[in-house]
Amino acid sequence: MSLQFGRCNFDRAPACPSYLAAVRRMISCGEPDADRSHSDAGVNVLYSASYATIESRHDNQPYLCVSGSVITWHGRLDNRAEILEQTKASLSSACSDVAIVGAAYEQWGTNCFGKFIGDWALSVWDPNERLLVLARDPIGTVPLYYSVEARAVIWSSILGPLVLLGERSLVLNEEYVAGWLSYFPATHVTPYVGIHSVPPSHFIRFKRGYQSTTRYWDFDPEKRIAHRKDAEYEEHFRTVFSQAVSRRLRSDRPILAELSGGLDSSSIVCMADRLIAAGVAEVSRLDTISYFDDSEPNWDERPYFSLVERLRGAAGFHIDIGAARRNEPTDLQDQDGEFWATPSCASRRTEISKQLAACLLANRDRVLLSGIGGDEVMGGVPTPIPELENLLATGRFFALVHQLEAWARASRRTCFQLLLETIRAFLPLGPFGSGSRVEHISWLQPDFIRRNPSALAGYPKRTKLFGPLPSFQENLANLDALRRQLACVPLQMVPPCERRYPYLDRDLLEFIYAVPREQIIRPGERRSLMRRALIGVVPAEILNRRRKAFAARSPAMSAAHEWQLIATTTVSHTLDRFIDRGEFTKTVERTRQGHEVPIVSIRRTLSLASWLRNIERSIQQAREQVGGLRAATPRVAN
Repeated sequence: MSLQFGRCNFDRAPACPSYLAAVRRMISCGEPDADRSHSDAGVNVLYSASYATIESRHDNQPYLCVSGSVITWHGRLDNRAEILEQTKASLSSACSDVAIVGAAYEQWGTNCFGKFIGDWALSVWDPNERLLVLARDPIGTVPLYYSVEARAVIWSSILGPLVLLGERSLVLNEEYVAGWLSYFPATHVTPYVGIHSVPPSHFIRFKRGYQSTTRYWDFDPEKRIAHRKDAEYEEHFRTVFSQAVSRRLRSDRPILAELSGGLDSSSIVCMADRLIAAGVAEVSRLDTISYFDDSEPNWDERPYFSLVERLRGAAGFHIDIGAARRNEPTDLQDQDGEFWATPSCASRRTEISKQLAACLLANRDRVLLSGIGGDEVMGGVPTPIPELENLLATGRFFALVHQLEAWARASRRTCFQLLLETIRAFLPLGPFGSGSRVEHISWLQPDFIRRNPSALAGYPKRTKLFGPLPSFQENLANLDALRRQLACVPLQMVPPCERRYPYLDRDLLEFIYAVPREQIIRPGERRSLMRRALIGVVPAEILNRRRKAFAARSPAMSAAHEWQLIATTTVSHTLDRFIDRGEFTKTVERTRQGHEVPIVSIRRTLSLASWLRNIERSIQQAREQVGGLRAATPRVAN
């Protein structure tokens, strides 16, 4: 996981040496493989490299193009050979990704971004035009933030330099807090006013005080894939899924894969094993890490991930969730001095995260494969509504009646109920959208709710009757939710490690969005296409397993203990802008009595409280280390 940073002073004045030294300390991933910089007329570009592939070892970033443009690239280019052939550049097949990216940018300019397949974020500084371009991949798996200040534009892979070393007074963004407490914040929003995230599938141009944001690529709603037989769809799926996994096996070190025992992670591991055995994967070894908790009566993961381990003939690393929670430190004073850029960073101090980091370090892993996205993309939620919406929107009324009857039998609901739910999707939304969590979070302040209805509802959108198929609209809505979720995942910096998500492969998503909805899910057949296609690849016991879902008791009980500790220490008064502490205490106390509570929202509120205290301390310490910067207490935007 390499990191990039840049600063462009409008007046071309050189950056303060102590400022650059502080930035270097922040972006160094433990002991970086390389630490390089570029300076030119008020522009400073820093790059801290952490190599994960053979080609990356040929990196020489910041990369200087023939035209003089300077590029920093953080990520993985999956269609290297294709881009290299199209550019006809005089580069060897062993060259680094950034060299191919540089050749593509020289030839096509910003039009090259839509051609790149992979997980990436980049910056381009053109000294001839005094032009800065920032861009991210269509899914948004690699972060890139920026801030426009009075004298400069600053960009970075991490928020620390922008927050702790910024010139402006720190103002917390209410929209981000609202999104964090309910679903997830919008992808372009950060917790701080004036500091932004480059939106996925967009690039931003900065030139002479002018700024513009442009979408460079999107999924095609008119693309259709139609085969004659189920077997042809299944073969096509195996092809694109194996390609998605293979692309994420590029590494010159062992790779670690999460193996929960569910269909998503098991499919990744089983397919990866096949690719490695066939000699078509670059990586030489795949390890697995699994989580279990024998103290939870509803947690039955061990038999399933053990089944995959027996199939592959290798035991993985195991983390006992129950024991880890019992060993959690009771001191919440953040003695390590680490800056938590977002509320989700509070998870770094957990015993589970520490054991994961120890596993990565012991095995020298730089890549972690994750099954995030499988449920949302592959039809893990058994709802017929998108298919019924398609039939209604296209006027296929006889097929609609037939499918209503089939789904009614499978779901034990009436045809009228399903039809009503289908029609309701096209109607205007209520004040907080459909299925909002707001009504379940009783401790939110009324004024806070009134000011942030959209973020608290998860940015809902009404299905349009005309235009793209409703199922396509649903797919994009699910993808947007996944993008927001990924935006909140903190980078694994010590040891450096990049997360890779096979289910969010661009080609795989294009395939899923283009096949008929009835291939993805059928009455009584959740994940129909995926299960049919992976027969013989994934053990039958996992393919036929019921949907993995349970309610754990220990997180709810530990939340009560954690809030008691937080409440007895110094808690920022800023928290009172968002929650009613008395009401929250009552809700937490109900966990001790065994009542059902919204545990996800409770945990996020606890993270918010810890985070607010952390940033106040971190800002004071960081700005005292860099002379001339004024420490500021965070305030909330009105």
